[in-house]
Amino acid sequence: MTHQETIDSVRARYRNRDVDLLLTDILGQPLSYVLAHGEVSIDAGPIDAAMRRRRAGEPLQYIRKKTEFYGREFYVDDRVLIPRPETEILVETAIQNIDRGARVVDIGTGSGCIAATLALERPDLRVLATDVSVGALAVAKRNGCRTLIASDVLSAFVEDFDWIVSNPPYIAAAEIESLAAEVRDYEPRGALTSGPTGTEAIQRILDQAGRARVILEIAFGQTDTVRDLAAAHHFNVDESRNDLAGIPRVIVLSRHGWK
Repeated sequence: MTHQETIDSVRARYRNRDVDLLLTDILGQPLSYVLAHGEVSIDAGPIDAAMRRRRAGEPLQYIRKKTEFYGREFYVDDRVLIPRPETEILVETAIQNIDRGARVVDIGTGSGCIAATLALERPDLRVLATDVSVGALAVAKRNGCRTLIASDVLSAFVEDFDWIVSNPPYIAAAEIESLAAEVRDYEPRGALTSGPTGTEAIQRILDQAGRARVILEIAFGQTDTVRDLAAAHHFNVDESRNDLAGIPRVIVLSRHGWK
């Protein structure tokens, strides 16, 4: 049974931007339509169901099945981490640093937003995406990633790459419970943490990097630890870039003697 209600009445009951965005999805209309046609009667059932999910803490991006990254829309669901604005700094750094025609691998691609954006912004590059999660690879394929390989880091490969890019799971395991509920309870745990210190995935990437240069997103307070890991693996730190809050967020590494 449908529950008919005007758009204005629905908006008045919830009074937040989430309901406006969900109305655009459910009605298949732009926000300007929702704001200008409040008298239109709609079936309120679908919007009420979506708002129940939102009020329970489910991320809006999972409910909408989409998010924006680097000016483009990407499909997301609970098989992948929701792309963050900070990761755009990783993409900007890669676009600026990677040499023409390079062979690039995105490790732990998740939604594929990094690999897909690099391929679009730098069509000269040969971009491959990999993830241990088959579900994540399905999402990355839907987002336009063309070359996808299921692999735990680079264990499935024998060839070398020129560059590695990665937003690895870098949160220390003990910090997971302190995260916001919509992150802790809904986003895939394997995309958030790789172990007690949060640097386990970074160490494994450096273990398997070969001669490739590496661009990594890192966590707050992780700079010194990653620098020590890099030195232990005979990498130079070529560049470190801060996010908008002034926190070191992206680091560029190269093997000693291979810059």
